[in-house]
Amino acid sequence: MTDVKHISYTDAIQSIKTAILRSRYRAASLANSEMLMLYFRVGGYISQNSREGKWGTNAIETIAIQLQKELPGLRGFGATNMKYMRLFFEAWAPLLNSSVTTDELMIEIRQLQLTNLQSVGNKQVTINRQLATDDLNMFLSIGFTHHCEIFTKAKEPDSRLFYIQKCATEFWSVEKLKYHLKSDLYGKQGALPSNFTKTISDAELRQRALQSFKDEYLLDFINIEDPSDEPDERVLERKIVANVQKFIMALGNDFSFIGSQYRVEVDEKEYFIDLLFFNRRLQSLVAFELKRGEFKPEYAGKLNFYLSALDDTVKLDHENPSIGIILCKSQRKTTVEFAFRDTSKPMGVATYRLASELPEQYRGILPDAKTLRQLL
Repeated sequence: MTDVKHISYTDAIQSIKTAILRSRYRAASLANSEMLMLYFRVGGYISQNSREGKWGTNAIETIAIQLQKELPGLRGFGATNMKYMRLFFEAWAPLLNSSVTTDELMIEIRQLQLTNLQSVGNKQVTINRQLATDDLNMFLSIGFTHHCEIFTKAKEPDSRLFYIQKCATEFWSVEKLKYHLKSDLYGKQGALPSNFTKTISDAELRQRALQSFKDEYLLDFINIEDPSDEPDERVLERKIVANVQKFIMALGNDFSFIGSQYRVEVDEKEYFIDLLFFNRRLQSLVAFELKRGEFKPEYAGKLNFYLSALDDTVKLDHENPSIGIILCKSQRKTTVEFAFRDTSKPMGVATYRLASELPEQYRGILPDAKTLRQLL
């Protein structure tokens, strides 16, 4: 007989564990999908009756209170959430390819069809495209709170789908979604002034690089008491390193932090790169040079030198060439273009905004300088 004490059950445990986790994920996905469908249909019902004047003042509040009496312990159907259901329906209903009335409550999210205006000659024509299966699956996979943030802050269908895709594929938390909505990730992708077209020959890698960087980064975790007091590079660097997780959130999930004041040696002389990261999607080292004030042409030559040193002494054989980003307060397009014209290494120029430069409506949610110092 076999001594069971010597049998390894590792494979069996892993197989059963995988089956359990897959089942839980499917159950959660189905539950979330069903909840979104319910909220959408209820939102349509509320929209029709409240917007057309069929219901009186405070009707939604009254209905919410009565629902709690009818179904004690009911969650998700408070007055505020029911108003969001109405907005959820109204955000997507204009894009429906359906003639079904809301009274029948049979409109389904699967009938969503995006409508875009495109120029043909001198005319604007309407182009309809059915929501792709992958888009639909992502739409149904993210939570209602994510949807609320997206449809209240992103107004165009394509921008909404962009954020839905990011939430579904990169598993963004609500806080991370709020950050990227506030910093307008959709609008800023691919806008980085760079020399990538000339220095990155592989078309797919070049496109990924353009998508990996923004032309402006919101450093809302850095609070300077006097908005006119521009921090020098070392102060900016220390605050970024102290909040490196938040800085990575600004950069994106694919970045891993390697170090600050990263040392490279050339001809027995030491040089130090302000911030060094690795991007998994690009399979490239990414060097950040921090500069106060406006971009200067000489910054490009120095960064080109650093990238050459990284490629020669640090980069592994299987990795792609290193990329450099100059992060400064402001830049002029033509100056950047001339500075990059004869460079050989891929680099770009991005600007940053601090907490003190945020619009008035955002400032109240940020800690003041004294509180921030305590946190740091």
